[in-house]
Amino acid sequence: MVPSEHLTRNFIGYGAKGYDPRWPDGARLALNLVLNVEEGAEPSVIDGDATSEAALTEGGSGSFPGRDLAAESMFEYGSRVGFWRLSRLLDERGLPATVMACALALERNPEISHYLRSSQFDVCAHGWRWEQHRGLSLDEERERISRTVRSIQSSIGSVPEGWYCRYGPSVNTRNLLVEHGGFSYDSDAYNDELPYWVRVGDQHHLVVPYSLTNNDAKFMRGAMATAEQFFQFLRDAFDFLYAEGKQTPKMMSVGLHLRIAGHPGRAAGLQRFLDHVSRHDGVWVCRRGDIARHWHQHHQP
Repeated sequence: MVPSEHLTRNFIGYGAKGYDPRWPDGARLALNLVLNVEEGAEPSVIDGDATSEAALTEGGSGSFPGRDLAAESMFEYGSRVGFWRLSRLLDERGLPATVMACALALERNPEISHYLRSSQFDVCAHGWRWEQHRGLSLDEERERISRTVRSIQSSIGSVPEGWYCRYGPSVNTRNLLVEHGGFSYDSDAYNDELPYWVRVGDQHHLVVPYSLTNNDAKFMRGAMATAEQFFQFLRDAFDFLYAEGKQTPKMMSVGLHLRIAGHPGRAAGLQRFLDHVSRHDGVWVCRRGDIARHWHQHHQP
């Protein structure tokens, strides 16, 4: 495999001058809402893991060895209830979004898969299931990527447009994505507010950075407790970028988890944010695939 220049760190990016993304219709901000569909793909004793996953749950689980029925039930809430609440909020407003989906989660919830076939959402692969890609051998990771694509295509009728690892990529991930082909981007980076090209072997590859900042995971990590705090944080980020976008347009990602933001006391904050966004002109609410296509069409390396 040809060495990849993308593994060299870049502290400069677009620099002081920035870069004009030329969003459609002169938009001042590209806003991408992300729903993480993971339920059923997390580490689980019944799937052969030593311990049940308790990350990003309500804290009722004890993180003890063996099977944790409480944590399992909290994950199930996300796909049973949370997905439909969040998708309804978006559908009522005619807003598209991106689903970062674990392949196994879609296999285990055919109703969500069926919905995605005709929805305004696009799909970014979130791995086969939750596992550390940095701990996989080259051949194992190559197989996981191929299996993920085949599974998602079977579930929703189309291949995923992008890729995003659950626990972060390995040093081989981006090479393997390019080798596999068919991905218009990956989002395994957090270092910018605009897409950018990297050199992977002898090819150019697009990175559409993600963000864990505008993310409901903060509820589970003690950084916020109420819907109003969530709304205020998202609103402030949006307002700042919107004002800045008069001169230097950027993109904003908002990360949502079905078992977190899908609860009514938190969904209320998202609802307020969506209504706030709707009161502004010059906002391109879009899918990650839309951003990638725009970059491929108008900003070739």
